[in-house]
Amino acid sequence: MLTTHAVGIDLGTTYSCIAYLNEHGEPTSIPNEEGEITTPSVVLFDEEGPIVGKEALRNAIASPELVVMNSKRHLGATKKQWQIRGRVYRPTDIAALILHKLLRDAEEQIGQVERAVITVPAQFSDAQRRATIKAGLKAGLKHVDIINEPVAASLCYVLGSEGLWFSELAKSQRILVYDLGGGTFDLSLVNYEKNQVSVIASTGDLKLGGIDFNRVLANHVRKQFHSELGLDVAKDLQSLQYLAMEVEQAKRSLSARERAALSCTHSGKRKTYQVTRKQFETLTADLLKRTQDITVKLLKKMDMGWAHVDVVLTAGGASRMPMVRDMLKNMSGWTLNTSLSPDQSIAHGATYYAGMLLSNSEFVHSIRNDVVVDRLSEFRQQSVNARALGILVRDPVTGYRFPHYILPPNTPLPAAVKHVYGTVQHDQRRAHLQVIESGTAESQDFVLVGECKIEDLPRELPPNSEIEVTIRYDASARVHVSAKELSSGKQATVEIDREVTEPATAPESRPPSDDSEETSPPPNPAPAATRKTTDDAGEQEFYSFFEKGTE
Repeated sequence: MLTTHAVGIDLGTTYSCIAYLNEHGEPTSIPNEEGEITTPSVVLFDEEGPIVGKEALRNAIASPELVVMNSKRHLGATKKQWQIRGRVYRPTDIAALILHKLLRDAEEQIGQVERAVITVPAQFSDAQRRATIKAGLKAGLKHVDIINEPVAASLCYVLGSEGLWFSELAKSQRILVYDLGGGTFDLSLVNYEKNQVSVIASTGDLKLGGIDFNRVLANHVRKQFHSELGLDVAKDLQSLQYLAMEVEQAKRSLSARERAALSCTHSGKRKTYQVTRKQFETLTADLLKRTQDITVKLLKKMDMGWAHVDVVLTAGGASRMPMVRDMLKNMSGWTLNTSLSPDQSIAHGATYYAGMLLSNSEFVHSIRNDVVVDRLSEFRQQSVNARALGILVRDPVTGYRFPHYILPPNTPLPAAVKHVYGTVQHDQRRAHLQVIESGTAESQDFVLVGECKIEDLPRELPPNSEIEVTIRYDASARVHVSAKELSSGKQATVEIDREVTEPATAPESRPPSDDSEETSPPPNPAPAATRKTTDDAGEQEFYSFFEKGTE
């Protein structure tokens, strides 16, 4: 048995999966204690302690107030919490419990696991990436690496399909990865060259996934039930959860059949509805179009047409919906490559990356296939940053603060950029830099990432004394910042290290400030657009169809 394991984990919104490279260098999913390849990302807080997975899901109807679902959507939210049985749990705590379940069950079969690669959506912010790493460490791992989910899918395709350990692709290929999971949508253009996959561009929507399609159908049935019987399912948590579960099963059935039945029950009344695939597709057409618009926009932004794309890969459980595949086929003009498992490909790709990271270790010497060893040692992957990165600066005329981005999105990682800023006024003794990321969409406000301070600047510095700022993204899209006052050499370096951040106030709404010690003053401490938070057990997400406690 291997003494060091290359382990990959797909920490999903609705389901999670763990895999490892076996002694032959093949990715192998590890079944959980219940014998299933995927584990529901659901936590039940029982009297005897937390229970994760299928058993928690079964209790979602009987005890919805004790169950947390779809917590991945809240990774990176400072105020989000669940209060259950007198204890407070934050999104990172829930993620850690899910990861601990995966690791515990895996260790029963392959032995101790001390390091792993955990996948994240390409659109995840620095805060969300750090929250993921923190959850992994809290779950018992000693070392956590992360990789973007579309990149993992590409690695799985390039290295894992059609016996490619033994025969390489004949030529370079440009791959479009359409990853529609339970809670997020990721889209990436990936270039394959010999022994390397490189992301060209990445985009997506962190609030668009299978649960949003479910929510539309659930609301439709809920309104119909209310219209016919005068009863509102949303007034009873158990009835609401029952409807949520029925909708999920109906959606799955509609991927295989033209018609499915689902029931709605409340206050002793019960009705069964027949839902057709066409009806479901009509109800959710606007959601599908959002993914289509994002796809068209990415290709247009990169000045590419479908003729520039060689392969279209689908990943994520929600990509099974026939309407998704029909749309992509109509857009691209050819049949999709559906060789990847929607449930396992992300975890399998992560195991390949884990093997690449361990290519000079004891792990590789344990693999019996020399071809695999050579390929792991030679293969490389390169991601891009999904969001622009910059500094909040002050207009010297109006005094208003606004974002100044110096590292654009879709820059190959790792990357570093320098820019020179000026001090605000005479005899400024401290430079206070506010580091920001752009939002996940053009209409969204920027996010405050962290801060970097230079203390004890020389006296009598004139206004606009030069402060050189260096921002660096590492290969995992984590942020490092340094700043130096050029005349004195005073400098500060910081790796932005905080669990979470909040959206910042829009630039035009921030008034001038007379705080003279800061080069880039901090944003208004009262954000204009923050997510409404949950701090009592009566406001859960039950199946995230009716997300009380969120915007």
